[in-house]
Formats: sequence, C-alpha cells, structure tokens
Amino acid sequence: MKRGVRTLLVLLIALATAGAASYFVYRVIQNVPVREVEAPTDPVVVAAKPLPAGASVGSGDVRLAAWPKKLPIAGTFATTNAVVGLGLRAAVVENEPITSAKVASRESGAGLALTIPPGMRAVSVRVNEVIGVAGFVIPGSHVDVLVTVNLKGEATTRLVVGNLPVLAAGTRYDQPEAKDTKPIPTTVVTLLVTPEDAERVTLAASAGTILLALRNLLDAAPTTTSGARLASLMTPAAPSPPPVETAYRSRRVVAAAVPVPPPPSPPPPYTVETIRASKRTLEEVKK
Repeated sequence: MKRGVRTLLVLLIALATAGAASYFVYRVIQNVPVREVEAPTDPVVVAAKPLPAGASVGSGDVRLAAWPKKLPIAGTFATTNAVVGLGLRAAVVENEPITSAKVASRESGAGLALTIPPGMRAVSVRVNEVIGVAGFVIPGSHVDVLVTVNLKGEATTRLVVGNLPVLAAGTRYDQPEAKDTKPIPTTVVTLLVTPEDAERVTLAASAGTILLALRNLLDAAPTTTSGARLASLMTPAAPSPPPVETAYRSRRVVAAAVPVPPPPSPPPPYTVETIRASKRTLEEVKK
C-alpha cells in the first residue's frame, strides 16, 4: 500500500473515531438531569394590586412573596396579618414590598389624615366649575389661591398663597392614573398648607371671593405680583413703544426706513457785469 493512501486511511479512521466519541459525550450530557439550585429567600409581604395613599390594607390587597436574602429590604413584614388593617402613608404599586415606612400605626386609622406630613395642615375650600378650573383641579395638582375683596370701595384681586398641593377633590384623595385625564366635578377642594397659610386661605375665603389658578407641576418659581385694582383696569394703557425694526419679523423682511433727501436748490441766475464810465453794474440775464 502506498504511503499516501495509508496516511489518508489513518486520517479518516481518526476523524470517524473523534466524531463517534463526540456524539457519545453529547448524548451522555443530554441525559443528565438538570439540577435547579434555588437561592435562599425570605417571605415578604407585597401588594397584590395598586393601592392609593390613605387606603386601609385588606386581606385581599397583599400576599406573600419569596424575596432573595442577598437583597434585604429594611422594614418588611413576614406575615400578611401584620399589615392587614393598617393605613398606607404612600401609594404602592403591584408587587411592591410593604414596609413600615409606608404604613401607619393601628391607632392612626386610615384615610386622608395619613397623607398629611408633620407640621402641615389640610384646608378645604368651596369651589364650583369656575373656581375649580372646570374640574381639572385633581389630587396631585398644584394651584395658586387668588382672592377678590372690596378695599375702600375699590375691587382688588391679589395672590394669597402660591404653589399649594391639592390633597383631595371632593372625597377622592388618590391621584388618577396617567391615562385618566378626565376632570373631577366637585364642590370642595382640599389643599395642603402650612398653619400660617391655613389662616390666610381661611380669611380670604370668608372676606372675599377666591379663585384657584392651576399651574404646571414643574413650575416651582414663586409668583411675585402687586395685585390688580379696578381703577388700573379702567385707566387707558400707556402707548407701547414703537417696534424695533429687525431683519425678520413675522417671517417677512422689514426694510429699514430710508430718509427722503430734500429737493435740490435752484441754480444761481446768470449775471453780466456792465461798466459805463465810472459806474459798474450787474445785470441778470433772463433765459
């Protein structure tokens, strides 16, 4: 047998042997049962559905879930009976762990009072479709409180307190979902204020007519105005300064005013000098 044929035969036998061995190992690995290794966990009480702030936790609102021991959360509960009947200080979402920081004591009960931070107060004001911005003053929005009173026989409107959070609209104190943008018709709106602002809002509601001005949640700048008087509305407005000419205004080119030059002065008349004896005169030559 030639040397080349013998070498080729050895290579084919080696390839066949390696393929058979690989297939055998593959079949053995496929038949090995999968072993699931579970990480150590602890039972943790989580919300079974979204719950608003101030709600009382019921037995169907929570459930137990396995939580990894490597990721502990401070203040969690191990049994559902430990949280059933407690009031929520803050809203929770589904599958969120219930912690001691989110619930109040059993003596505190439930309801709107749990959502009031220490040192703050909740004040309710009577509104209608106009005062309540057509029902768009909803829980979670921010408003400015304006009052119109009669001072020395003159109607005056002034800002009382600005950027007040709305706790409740009527009896609803949970914030609507992002997709729910419908207005909430109500006759009472509850505002979160300091004790000093509570006095100002109460006095304004009893001394005059209040109005709520809805503001952007991202607009936290203080409102600084001097108020408006009826006499200032009746005074003619001062004429506005002339507009500044610019290269573009309202998407059209504004040409700068070009001064008109004065007409040219007439040319001087032609004159002829005449000398007669010792007399010298200038005579105008008519065209």
